[in-house]
Amino acid sequence: MERNLTTGSVFKTIITFALPYLLSYFLQTLYGMADLFIAGQFIGVDGITAVANGSQVLYMLTVVIVGLAMGATVTIGHAVGANRFSDAARVIGNTITLFICLAVVLTVTLLCSVHGIVALMGTPVEAVDGTAAYLSICFAGIPFIVAYNVISSIFRGLGDSRSPMYFIAVACFCNIALDYLFMGALHMGPSGAALGTTLSQTISVIVALIAIRRKRTGIHVGAGDLHPQRSVLKEILTIGVPTAVQDGCIQVAFIIITVIANYRGLDDAAAVGVVEKVISALFLVPSSMLATVSAVSAQNIGAGKPARARRTLRYATAITVIYGIVISVVVELTASSVVGLFTADTAVIVLGTQYIRSYIIDSIFAGAHFCFSGFFAAYGRSYIGFIHNIVAITLVRVPGSYLASKLFPDTLFPMGLAAPAGSLLSVLICLGFYFWLKRRSVLSATGVNVDGEA
Repeated sequence: MERNLTTGSVFKTIITFALPYLLSYFLQTLYGMADLFIAGQFIGVDGITAVANGSQVLYMLTVVIVGLAMGATVTIGHAVGANRFSDAARVIGNTITLFICLAVVLTVTLLCSVHGIVALMGTPVEAVDGTAAYLSICFAGIPFIVAYNVISSIFRGLGDSRSPMYFIAVACFCNIALDYLFMGALHMGPSGAALGTTLSQTISVIVALIAIRRKRTGIHVGAGDLHPQRSVLKEILTIGVPTAVQDGCIQVAFIIITVIANYRGLDDAAAVGVVEKVISALFLVPSSMLATVSAVSAQNIGAGKPARARRTLRYATAITVIYGIVISVVVELTASSVVGLFTADTAVIVLGTQYIRSYIIDSIFAGAHFCFSGFFAAYGRSYIGFIHNIVAITLVRVPGSYLASKLFPDTLFPMGLAAPAGSLLSVLICLGFYFWLKRRSVLSATGVNVDGEA
């Protein structure tokens, strides 16, 4: 059965829901980091750069799909919170239809664009062939990437964050085993990393489909629910599209920064690639809180409990900020050792250490604006997340990285500062929107003033 997120201790609800989500993110990140770590054991800097560049593109695609699927999570959450289970079934059916069409379009389009993407990224010539091979294989597996994330979004909308954790655990362990087989034993290089990723994702989807048939959710999706309904699709897309665009823009910014590093040379490109993977692992708590705030708040808004949704935001923000401070201190003390886990190349370690020591400060500010983005999305105002991210990217992150690269060609430390500077701007914008909406008394799904109790 789905889990009710509208009663009991808010703090306990956040922790109980977030822990499986956190483990899911950890496993998904480990899933991606395994490629780079194992590549570092068996192939050279050119192979590491190929895997880092290719996985950056794949990760961008994944977060866009996850962002779009958040529309389903929030819409299902509203229906479940209000005990409208027939509405939840229609949302699930329309979500399935929508994402089947999306998977087909993405697969065909991206497979035809591989070489253009590689060229656009400014990939070092030594890594061009490996990056193209990696992307071609991964793009062929897009239907399975879409399927996993859609299934996970549905379960989370129902209040179940554990099942997606089990699915990704299967994929993670399969990926590690297949990476050692393809890159280690069979010496397939970047192609082996991509093949391991694609096959393991396929296996996890098969496991997820078996679980769906056996799981009792209390919601029955019939053939009629698969028929596209304009009002349902509009509700999903109104929330999902701005979230997907904002997440996509963030990843585009990361790719632009990767391009900037690529033009600095192979060592810089490898260092940035390694640090981006480490950062994605360290951002597990902020990322899990974004999803947790959106899912928990959505059910409470649907149940007419806006005050509880606001408390969810406050607790989650406090958790992420404290986490960011602690992890920043730890990384500052262990930076070279962390980077050294992925490569033995001295130049890459030195550059990566410089980059991560300035970048890691972002974990403090990013956690706060992640929580706000999840909260705004739960209220159907995911456009706010889009606005603050676009402003931060265009005014700070990208131009800051570019200027730092040009002004400080011998170190990556100044480039890393662009990330926390951009996140700080995002936090200020989020606070401005929050108090603006509060004054307008619109942070309520039932017409209750934002300061009142439901």
